[in-house]
Amino acid sequence: MSTSNSNNLVVTKATAALEQLKYEIAQELGISIPQDGYQGNMTSYENGSIGGYITKRLVTIGEQQLAGQFK
Repeated sequence: MSTSNSNNLVVTKATAALEQLKYEIAQELGISIPQDGYQGNMTSYENGSIGGYITKRLVTIGEQQLAGQFK
């Protein structure tokens, strides 16, 4: 079974940074992502928590950058 990801990154070089952010946030939450990267055995709550915190962190970073631009 093949799965395709319909999410398209605006900045394609951001893939590695987002992947690193995923592992950092999972570690902060005490969630271990399997070494092989397969997250199918993780709960929806765990995956949702990681995704939610990634979004929250990215919004915070964006707000900080915008605030710095308009001082």
